[in-house]
Amino acid sequence: MKKLFISAIAILGVLLSANAQDALIVNTQGREHVSLNGTWHYIVDPYDTGFYDYRFKERPEKDAGAYWNNSEPKGPTQWTEHGYKAPYNIQVPGDWNSQDHQFLYYEGTVWYQRNFDRPSAAVGKDVYLYFGAVNYEAHVYLNGKKLGMHKGGFTAFNFKIPKELLKDKDNFLVVRVDNRRHADEIPTVNTDWWNYGGITRDVELVMVPEHFIQQYNLQLDPSQDIVAAKKKGKYKLSGWAKMNAPAAGAKVSVEIPELKLKKEFAIQGDSVAFNFEANKIGLWSPESPKLYQVKFALGNESVSEKIGFRKIEVSGKKIILNGSQVFLRGISIHEEIPQQIRRAHSVKDANQLLGWAKELNCNMVRLAHYPHSENMTRVADSLGLMVWSEIPVYWTIEFGNPEVLVKAKKQLTEMVTRDRNRASIIIWSVGNETPVSPTRTTFMSTLAKMAKKLDGSRLVSAALEVGYNEGVNHVDDPLGEYTDIVALNEYLGWYRGTPADCRTAKWSVAYDKPFFISETGAEGNFGFHADKTARFSEEYQEWFYQEQIKMFENQFPDSYSGISPWILADFRSPKRNNPTYQEGWNTKGLISKDGQKKKAFYAMQAYYKKIVDKEKAANNKQ
Repeated sequence: MKKLFISAIAILGVLLSANAQDALIVNTQGREHVSLNGTWHYIVDPYDTGFYDYRFKERPEKDAGAYWNNSEPKGPTQWTEHGYKAPYNIQVPGDWNSQDHQFLYYEGTVWYQRNFDRPSAAVGKDVYLYFGAVNYEAHVYLNGKKLGMHKGGFTAFNFKIPKELLKDKDNFLVVRVDNRRHADEIPTVNTDWWNYGGITRDVELVMVPEHFIQQYNLQLDPSQDIVAAKKKGKYKLSGWAKMNAPAAGAKVSVEIPELKLKKEFAIQGDSVAFNFEANKIGLWSPESPKLYQVKFALGNESVSEKIGFRKIEVSGKKIILNGSQVFLRGISIHEEIPQQIRRAHSVKDANQLLGWAKELNCNMVRLAHYPHSENMTRVADSLGLMVWSEIPVYWTIEFGNPEVLVKAKKQLTEMVTRDRNRASIIIWSVGNETPVSPTRTTFMSTLAKMAKKLDGSRLVSAALEVGYNEGVNHVDDPLGEYTDIVALNEYLGWYRGTPADCRTAKWSVAYDKPFFISETGAEGNFGFHADKTARFSEEYQEWFYQEQIKMFENQFPDSYSGISPWILADFRSPKRNNPTYQEGWNTKGLISKDGQKKKAFYAMQAYYKKIVDKEKAANNKQ
């Protein structure tokens, strides 16, 4: 365990040291912080005039024409060609596409600006500026000075504010946001979802002492026999903490008040490893999502949050949770509120989306195709929903480009770093539907192995595609050698054939591993009723799932370990342009863009209820 801990910290340090940002501060909610959410001002800048001069060179820091500088004129003769004021207002967090019709299809640069005063709690503290996510490229400036930049539209980042830069009043904060797609970025230019731009998640000022615990992890020790531990009622807990700077000689305490546990550990350098025993822990599961308040302290400062303890593993063709086989009754979700055609971000949004999943009788959700808001994973913790979390290595990434691999590694690290204390997350996914080639397999297997090094306590997977040859559906992607489960996206009956073809389909699986259907689905328009053979009707979508379920149960009786249909709710996609049935929407949702449940929703709900009843009956016999 100690070797694993050192390896993870080493990887984290190497990646973050190469970027103009500070190592991520985890759990800002459990620290002293002030929200900078609310009304900001904006400038739409499609020509990047605020960033480049007329020779298209980056403007010098004090250039009056640079949009990171305050343009308020000090007299009638002062020249200026930019400014921030009403009515050019925009709400943070939130995407810009949904806030004004002029942004509907906009991809490019938008400058965000707001003023803030130094919080009273910041006196004597270090202050960090924290962003939950900005899509895609963010350049951050404070009082005319650049704090740094970040790429990646779905992961958190922060910058330390120099003490001499922070003023008591009217600090002038500017963020240049650019959501343009590029071939050498993650994701690449070609996706099947809406490219919402903007500061899409929370912005906060985080106040911490000069020396503080920056990151930490506590969990059931992955090496223990969980069945034996349950019988004895004694569990091993292990983990680590990383300080923001070396603090040799100091101690970190770990306290779980409900268990009447408090332990101290000496720091070596900037890190410390934990190993201790606990009695009679209530294990986290979908049926009983037990969370414990855990407090980590260094000196007089502490950070606490609710953490659940559970063990997820694979045994042959079975997925095992806390020593018992589990079937993943899943659903795939995009981070979108369809009724308002916007990016989801709040606790209320998370409760809507995950509440729908619970109503469907799910015990698991696939958060596609990127890390979702921290609100989603925290609410999943509390509701008892297992989570598949994924980075947007999607379709046609430049797999032969070493710089793209570095970007993918960085996003993987940021995803794991933020959410490694979420009991709900059982799977780290390194990508979706990537085309098979030796170069791609090297790229993807590198990510899979890195995910294991960063966090060996969870399963690692990727959504693979099916190969068709001589009438047989082959599941033989070489990436499957590196994943813990074989996860497959397949659409037999929608993009190929009809649902009736599921009855005669032949399958071949190359791996002796749990078999999980990470995607399957058909489009269906709410309110369009017809014979089941009519595509885009609710009846066709319902028929599709009925035939798919029979096929999985018949073809994979030993290894079929779960399914996450595509998708919970209709979502916007610029690739879907059927003028009658789509009009820019992917309508594979079990719930319509107006929040109405389709016939397929009730079909899957009944199927999952049947599985729940079967599991309960089996448990009662034990």
